[in-house]
Amino acid sequence: MSAPGALLTRPPAVSGGRGLAAQLLLAVISAGYAVGAAVGWGTQEAAEIMGDFGLSAAGLLAAVSCFHYARTIGRRERPAWLLFAFSSLMAAVGNLVWGWYEVVLGQEVPKPSVADFAFLCFAPSAIVGLLVLAKRPVTRAGWVCLALDSWLIAGSLLTLSWSLALAHAARTAQSGALGSVPRAALSLAYPLLDIALVSMVLVLHFRRSATNRSAVNTAIAALALTVLSDALFTSPLLSAHYQSGQLLDAGWFAGSLLLAYAPWGARRMHPVPEAPRPAPTPRPRRGGRGAGRAAAARRGALHGGGEQLSAHAREGRPVSRPITGSLPALTPYLAAAVCTLGILYNVIEGRKVDRMVVFTGCTVVLALVIRQGIMLLDNIALTQELAQKENHFRSLVQGSSDVIMIAAPTGILRYVSPAAAGVYGRDAEELVGSELSALIHPEDLGRVVHEVRRFLAAPPAEEPTTRIECRFKSGDGEWLNVESTVNRHQGGLILNSRDVTERVRLQAQLQHSAEHDPLTDLPNRALFTRRVRQALTGRRAGDHSTAVLFIDLDGFKAVNDTIGHQAGDELLIEAARRLQDSVRAGDTAARLGGDEFAALILGDGNRDRSAREYQVHEIADRLRTTLSQPYRIAGSEVRVAASIGVAFADPGITPSDLMRNADLAMYRAKAGGKNRVELYAPQMQAEVVRKAELAGRLRTALHEGEFALLHQPVVCLGNGAVTAVAAQARWRSAQGILFTPAEFLRVAEYSEGAAGPGGPAGPASSAAPDATRTAELSRWLLEEAVDQAADRHRSGHDVPVAVRMTAQRLLDRSMPGGSVESLLSRYGLPPDALVIELADSDPRVPFDELERRLTALRRLGVRIALDGFGSGYAAISALRRLPVDVLKLDRGLVEGVVESPRLHKITAGLLRIANDLGMQSVADGVDLPEQLMALRAMGCTHGQGMAFSGPLDEYRLRRALVRGTFPVPGAAVHPALAGGSLGGSMAVHRGSNNETPVPPA
Repeated sequence: MSAPGALLTRPPAVSGGRGLAAQLLLAVISAGYAVGAAVGWGTQEAAEIMGDFGLSAAGLLAAVSCFHYARTIGRRERPAWLLFAFSSLMAAVGNLVWGWYEVVLGQEVPKPSVADFAFLCFAPSAIVGLLVLAKRPVTRAGWVCLALDSWLIAGSLLTLSWSLALAHAARTAQSGALGSVPRAALSLAYPLLDIALVSMVLVLHFRRSATNRSAVNTAIAALALTVLSDALFTSPLLSAHYQSGQLLDAGWFAGSLLLAYAPWGARRMHPVPEAPRPAPTPRPRRGGRGAGRAAAARRGALHGGGEQLSAHAREGRPVSRPITGSLPALTPYLAAAVCTLGILYNVIEGRKVDRMVVFTGCTVVLALVIRQGIMLLDNIALTQELAQKENHFRSLVQGSSDVIMIAAPTGILRYVSPAAAGVYGRDAEELVGSELSALIHPEDLGRVVHEVRRFLAAPPAEEPTTRIECRFKSGDGEWLNVESTVNRHQGGLILNSRDVTERVRLQAQLQHSAEHDPLTDLPNRALFTRRVRQALTGRRAGDHSTAVLFIDLDGFKAVNDTIGHQAGDELLIEAARRLQDSVRAGDTAARLGGDEFAALILGDGNRDRSAREYQVHEIADRLRTTLSQPYRIAGSEVRVAASIGVAFADPGITPSDLMRNADLAMYRAKAGGKNRVELYAPQMQAEVVRKAELAGRLRTALHEGEFALLHQPVVCLGNGAVTAVAAQARWRSAQGILFTPAEFLRVAEYSEGAAGPGGPAGPASSAAPDATRTAELSRWLLEEAVDQAADRHRSGHDVPVAVRMTAQRLLDRSMPGGSVESLLSRYGLPPDALVIELADSDPRVPFDELERRLTALRRLGVRIALDGFGSGYAAISALRRLPVDVLKLDRGLVEGVVESPRLHKITAGLLRIANDLGMQSVADGVDLPEQLMALRAMGCTHGQGMAFSGPLDEYRLRRALVRGTFPVPGAAVHPALAGGSLGGSMAVHRGSNNETPVPPA
């Protein structure tokens, strides 16, 4: 990580203001103590108090700080800080005892004393604390090296110290000048412990843990200050004239305060340390003069924790500070140099070389030889390990199928792996030295440069790698799609690249398949919608002359049904080709599904709406003509037509609304006769909304019981007797007025299902706006009519009921519970009391199934009537094949039978056919006496209409049934063709055949 990156990723300093204030306070207190010591504190008594009790208070503060800090950190570091707290406490006790004798009792401190015991306890606990904090060796060789390094430093210091002072102290102790052996041992114990502590500090300094490095460094600074004070104190010049409260005490006092501040100052700088393990520097406590030296050595021990250079190499870490990193390797040589200086000092001074010096020097040299032998073996093993790893990674790089390239900061390729020959078709040596930018496609170069600059500017910790995909020039001049993972490398880049050309091609194919119709290869609905959105929101957003065309092939289903789906697919492919060839280069032709196509005609900025409409209408009409030309399919000529709807991009319109408008215009073109072009008009959408509202109102009325069932009597034209009743549905409005469903549609201004000449259309033909509503109404009508007829039958009125049904409803097997047979059984109505009036059948209904169904009903006892006879195209086929009992004349024939001689002859001929086939006849819509008399004269046997009665509710119907007959004008006249009584007649209607309107109240 670069230095700027490290600064960016380092946790922000917390409470920086408070940390600076604490440091300033520490400096002011230390400086104040130094000034006081320099001027002698005013009096000798004050100097002794500050020199003893002041230092004791500083040591006690360091002990409390270390103890409190130990309670807040992890288990691993806690024992070390507790040991440092104990060491500082011992130093504080030693100074306190020293002050008790010197200040309170006013006498010289005895030797040995409790103070000496306290000072001697300081060093061992500090050394153990350092060992706890230090990074432990992981091998036995590491432990041996640690011991050898410790002895190298300790032996060299011992040699130098023995030559300077300790030899004289030992000889003095042997001569008994000190007065006692304990005093002699004490005089040697302090410097030896100091040497041991300083040795541990130096050895472990480079092995300290990386956690909370700031606390460790602060403690080391405190220890260095105390060691310096101890070194000055041990010099013969100062030790002979030293008194408590002098300037030398300021060094020990500042060291104690700095040690107390170390962990807490580090915590302020780094608010969330994972495991605050500041390498603790024991609060140097200077109990007595010898204790001061021991304290100094203890503080020096906090420098432990250094790492060896070989460990750096194994872990692959960069050595960021060469001087600091080389100190561990120089330590043995420095120790040997110090040892040599000690021996040279004796020689130069002309002294006899002491045996202790010779012995120590020899052991130091021997330790150095052993140490270097271990390091040599370690380096040999390390070299072999590095060589193996280098060979391993070289094999990985050279054997990888990906191309690994290293680019300098200038963009020059410094290394290219051998895989380049197989991936790029170019030798690696050929690529080395070339510029990376020269190999990237010019259209991709700007994007790649921008991404590389952005990546290099980002902090490495947040974005260690990035991915770039571009086109790369191969050896044969082709452009390959290459995906590269980019990493930083010494200011440059490492690129791990692979050829993804096949993947890109596959993705392009998948994208094309997802956006194009598989049969015609035209854009599909998704792509067409996206291009319409682009045309409305891009730079053409203000161009309202853009148009969308929806195209439907009229008669395509007949092609599938007659010559097969394969031929239909060929026709669609040819139609798509014609459409694609007919639109302009910038326009879009698409297949939406089935036989529906679309075209997006981009605007030309023309603000003349009428001129633009004329131009687009011409384009649409040309497309219609082109698509309507004959198709040569499977060796035969096939013709289809095209209905086209056109919608323009009005201001503020959305893509979905524009396509919906074109769709509505296309359906209006089909409804208007097909093979034509229709421009969208706003009223088309209004009609769709009204239709949806009407469907909802019909659904609500049907489910909430707003429909009522009326019955119109079917009367014998000979004697006026009621021979049947025809069931008719009515809609009860909120005002209590009854409407036929067709009348309700007309009230709702729904144009389809308009009434014929004689009144509103029948309920089954136009009652509901869709087949679902028609089926629901038809089921309700049949069930209600059977239910009421069964109730009348139980009351003694055995008059059959006629219910009008379509062929689709008769063949519907989705609702078995509503079938004719199940209803008759459920309500207990005899089959001969039901007459099914079959509406003119849909040509799509299979005649064979209809014939089987009607035959089954006829066998059961249900009578069959053919409704609307005389107007349907299938009337003759129905007479020939279906089991029909009754012919019901169309209302259109009845209305003009008096005024039109032509209709008179046609009606007479139809009635003669019915009589010849042995069928009964019923005239629907007999509203005038003249019509009744003419029909009866022509041989019609029964009729229904306003000449007798309008549709009646249940109460009035029962009164009419009790009366039994209606007056018939000219009843004495006998019909030319006799007809028996109608066992069941029909009274409803078909497409043009209408219900008798409700008489006014």
